[in-house]
Amino acid sequence: MAKDRISEAIQQAISQGIFPGAVILCAVNQKIIFHESYGMADVFKKRKMRKDSIFDLASLTKPLATTLAVSKLIERHQIFLDQKIGSILEAFNSSEKADITVDMLLRHTSGFPAFRDYFKKIMKTNEIPRQYLRHLLVHEALENKIDTCQVYSDLGFMVLSWIIEKITCQRLDHFVSEQIYSPLEIDDLFFIDLDRKNEKLKKYRQKIAATQKCPWRKKLLKGEVDDDNAWAVGGIEGHAGLFGDAGSIYKLCREILNALQSNPTKVLAPDIIKAFVQKKNHYDMVAGFDTPSEKKSSSGQFFSSSSVGHLGFTGTSFWIDPETSVIIIFLTNRVHPLRSNEGIKEFRPRIHDLIYSELM
Repeated sequence: MAKDRISEAIQQAISQGIFPGAVILCAVNQKIIFHESYGMADVFKKRKMRKDSIFDLASLTKPLATTLAVSKLIERHQIFLDQKIGSILEAFNSSEKADITVDMLLRHTSGFPAFRDYFKKIMKTNEIPRQYLRHLLVHEALENKIDTCQVYSDLGFMVLSWIIEKITCQRLDHFVSEQIYSPLEIDDLFFIDLDRKNEKLKKYRQKIAATQKCPWRKKLLKGEVDDDNAWAVGGIEGHAGLFGDAGSIYKLCREILNALQSNPTKVLAPDIIKAFVQKKNHYDMVAGFDTPSEKKSSSGQFFSSSSVGHLGFTGTSFWIDPETSVIIIFLTNRVHPLRSNEGIKEFRPRIHDLIYSELM
C-alpha cells in the first residue's frame, strides 16, 4: 500500500540516523489524507513521538508568525510594504539602513548579513537582553547594498519583530496569538517565554520533542528554544521561537491556502498574501516564504512553481501548493541529540516526491 511505502521510508531514515522521530501530515482539497508519527521524541527517555507532538519550529517562525503579523498591520494600514524602516524605528534614522523597506526585510534583500552570534555578546552584558540585541542590529554593518541581492537573513526578521512591537505596543507572541491563532481556534502554536516557561512545560511536558544536547548550556533542550539568539533574549523573536504540532500548523496552512486561492478566510487578507508571494527579480524567496527552487528543491520535483513553504533548522518544514490544493507538513527533531546531523537535506526531497507520487 502507498501509506506503507511512506512509513517504510521514514522508518529507514530513522534506522540510518537521519532523525530520531518524525510526524507527517498531508492534506488535499482541505482533507487530511495522511497523518502519522514515527520514532522517538526523546531518545534518552525512550519517549515515543506522537501525532500531536510539539516541535521547536525554528525558522517556520518567520512565515507562520512574523510574516502573518506584518500582513495584519498592512491590512490595517498601520504600515506599508514600501515604507522605510527609518520612518518607523527612530534608531535607524541616521544609519545606512534608514532606507530599507518592510518589503526588503520580508524578502531578504535588505543587505543585512545572514547571521551573527549575538548571543555571545548578550550573555556578557548587564543590559536588558532584547534592548541590547536591538542596539546590535542598529550598529550592524550591512554586507550588501540594499535591494541588490537576496541573502536569507535572521537579522531582518529580528527587525521586523521590533517593528511589530513598536506599532502594536505588544510583543510578537501576544499579537499573533490574539490576532491570528485564537480566531482560527489554533491552540497548540505558541512561543515559550523562558521567564515563564514552567507554565507551558506543565501542560506540554510529555508532548515536546527534544532538540540538541547543548554543549554550552550543558543540558538537553526540551521546551527551550534551540536557536541561540532567540534563547538569549528570552525565547521570543521574529526569526525563531515558535513551537507547535502538525495539526495546528495545518490549520494555519489551510488559511494561507484559502488566501492564495481567493477563498473565504477568517483572518488573512487574500490580496495581501497574494502580493507577498509574487516573485521579484526571479529570486526563490518571496515575502516571508520560500518557493521551490528550480534545481534540487527541498520540496521535491512535484510542487508547482506557485507553491510556498519554508524550512526550519531543527528539521521542520511545510509546503503549500495552491494549484493542486496540496499541503505537506514534515516535522522532525533532526538536531536531537546533535545539531551536526544533516542527512535530512537529501531525505526531504525524496520523502516529498514519494508522498506526492503515492498519495496524490
